[in-house]
Amino acid sequence: MHIEHLSIGYGTRTLLSDVTLTLEGGQLVALLGRNGTGKSTLLRALAGLEPCRTGEVWLDGRPLSTLDAGERSRRVSLVTTEKVAVPHLRVHELVAMGRAPYTNWVGRLSATDEAAIARALELTGMSAYASRPTDSLSDGESQRVMIARALAQDTPLVLLDEPTSFLDLPNRYDLCLLLKRLATESGKLIVFSTHELDIALSVCHTVMLIDNPRVHCLPTPEMVSAGHIERLFHSPSVSFDISEWEPGSYAVRVKGRG
Repeated sequence: MHIEHLSIGYGTRTLLSDVTLTLEGGQLVALLGRNGTGKSTLLRALAGLEPCRTGEVWLDGRPLSTLDAGERSRRVSLVTTEKVAVPHLRVHELVAMGRAPYTNWVGRLSATDEAAIARALELTGMSAYASRPTDSLSDGESQRVMIARALAQDTPLVLLDEPTSFLDLPNRYDLCLLLKRLATESGKLIVFSTHELDIALSVCHTVMLIDNPRVHCLPTPEMVSAGHIERLFHSPSVSFDISEWEPGSYAVRVKGRG
């Protein structure tokens, strides 16, 4: 994915201006920023659902703005924070909607579609819930189902808005480690917004940091060592640094002061 001179905003307010960066597949990327800085708006723009004031998003060498809805849905999937709870709609049926870009005009699922659905449910730990009505799920279960739908859609770019917000701490890490493994093994580019610095800095390959109106984008160790994290999330009681605990591996240390 290549972003070129992108500017976004709403009303008279400009959130991001002249953003240019490139992200390769095969990595998990955390999108960080303070509240109200435009994380959700940027994700929607990257999915083609939010108009850009200037600039362009390129996917597989093609401008996103030139793709029709079908082409776009085969290249990018988006999981929002909205909970889907429709009476009589079962989990399997909701996840199956992720296969819509690949089915024929009557929406009949092939063996390939069913295999993709089954794998997505298995990866997210939701196989046992396949026949459950979606309006019977907890917030955390509903979030996993929506992630399963995105995985069933099988796009090279996956965007997630606060995917860990309804999960407890162990499940937050489990989910992010799953996303990292999927990115590494499948070559997908997976970008998710989060407020959780501990997860972003310990799990993700790369960090996109919104520093209005700019966006810094660096490998996680370089983002920390450059001081961007500590400057933007400054606290007199906390500092961040990086240490290499074996060749090619690093640890981010969050240290208390005083």
